[in-house]
Order: sequence, then C-alpha cells, then structure tokens
Amino acid sequence: MAERDILALRSLSPAEVRRLIDRAKSGVWSSALAGKSVGLFFEKASTRTRVSFEVAITQLGGHPVFLPAQEIQLGRGETVADTARVLSRYLHALVIRTFGQDRLAEWARHATIPVINGLTDAHHPCQILADLMTIDVKKGRLAGLTLAYVGDGNNVAHSLLEGCAMMGVACRIASPAGYQPDAEVVKWAELQAGQRGTTIQIGEDPKAAVRGADVVYTDVWTSMGQETESQKRAAVFRPYQVNAELVRLAKPDAIVLHCLPAHRGEEITDDVMEGPQSAVFDQAENRLHVQRAILEMLVGNHTP
Repeated sequence: MAERDILALRSLSPAEVRRLIDRAKSGVWSSALAGKSVGLFFEKASTRTRVSFEVAITQLGGHPVFLPAQEIQLGRGETVADTARVLSRYLHALVIRTFGQDRLAEWARHATIPVINGLTDAHHPCQILADLMTIDVKKGRLAGLTLAYVGDGNNVAHSLLEGCAMMGVACRIASPAGYQPDAEVVKWAELQAGQRGTTIQIGEDPKAAVRGADVVYTDVWTSMGQETESQKRAAVFRPYQVNAELVRLAKPDAIVLHCLPAHRGEEITDDVMEGPQSAVFDQAENRLHVQRAILEMLVGNHTP
C-alpha cells in the first residue's frame, strides 16, 4: 500500500480539499511529473476522466500510460495483486476506473504507488473536486451555500455528500424511494456536516430540494453497468427531470451542474443545459485543473 491514495473524497481532509481547489484555480503549473509515468487502468468507458488525466500528466511533464483492461494480462487471468505489484515497479501512480469499490481497494492494498479513484460504482471523488472548484469560482465561496442534487443516489451523489459536508455546503438529495444514497455515506456526511454547522437532507421531493438552492445538480438516470434497467429507471425518474420549471424554484442566480455525459431530454432539458445558469462546460474543463493539482500533490515528490 502506498503512503497516500484517494479512494473516496473522505480520503482527504477538508484542508487538503481547500488546498487542491486553490491550487487548481491558480493556473500556474510546475514540471512536477518530469521523468515520471502514470498508469491509467480503465475497465469503464471514459471521455472526461481519461482525457483530462492524460493532458494533466503531459502538462506536468509526465508520461501517461493507458492500460485498457483487455489489453493487459489481467484480462487473461493474472491477479490484481500481481499486476499492482509489477506496475508499481514501472509507474509512479495509478488512476483506476472500475466497478466495485472493493476492487479499487484491492489495487490500493497491493500497489506501492498512489492509487487514484477515477470512478467506481460507489464514489467519484475527482469529479466532485472539480464541482466544488466550479462552485467556488462561480459563487466566490463554498461554506454557507446550498446544493440540491436531483436524481439517482449514485456514486456522484455519494461523493457530493462527502464533499459538501466537508466544506460546509448544505446538501439536499431528492431521489425516488429505493434509489437513495447509501445509508453509511449519509451517516458519515451528517456527522461531518454537523461539525461544520450545516445540514444533509435526503428526500423524495425534487421541488422541496431545489427550492432556494444556490446550485442545482443532476446526473444520468442509468449509470454504466445498469443498462438492463434503463426502461424501468426512465419511468421512475421522469418526475426528477431538471427543467426550466424546476430551476425557477432555486435562487435566481443559482448555477446548474451536470457531471456529463448528459442524456438531453431525460434528466436535463436542452434549454437548461444551454441556458445562462448552466456551468456544465466550465465544470467539465475544471476536471483538467483539478487533475493537475491531484497529481502534483500525490506524485510530484514520489519516487518508486
């Protein structure tokens, strides 16, 4: 196990989250990864995570090594333990995009280099760091704001709960019964929020969640690996669409976020995605800036 991994947002302290956001906002970058290589092991398709990490590694002077699951020996039966130990001899860090959080934890257990969660079914910490940066830039602060998330209580919802709670942002989640966030994550977030004088609310009413919010956030109704449930989910989540009528319940200067990819006309409408309150594409850009900050922090001074 490496000295430091980011397996979930709670792997970081609030002070570290603040430093990463400020570093990402700075726009001034070093060559901290010169002569270093970072592996990108992906078992799930990706646009933003892959490209932002590859570009970030390159801009910091490093070399990205893309490792599709079926193109290394892991796809032919080699164990995660053996693969992680071997790759630790070649690389300076690993970004893992996989399914179960337990699989990510197995990589981290056996790797002796930092492991970064590029997405699992349970958490998406790098995305939420970019989201917090976006809110901070647009609103000039984090503490004291209210974020409303409408939709599936998925990996993004889990990391939002952790990130908001750590940074003093009130978080309201509206999800249908049976699709709400994991109870353990909610409990952890409630404890953190209480220490910072803010609140976590989990409910089923999207209007109640959005009313008076500073940020309105949504995600796809069907995540990768759930495709067989897509028709059922479309029916269940239809009342949770983020449209102009729902956004009007938020504050007049509220911003709208979506981690992308978006299924326009399902969880979000075109007019909201393209409207003046949308910060969706700034949010996507900020993945690059945050990725640089993460790599600089974890890899910049690391020697295998």
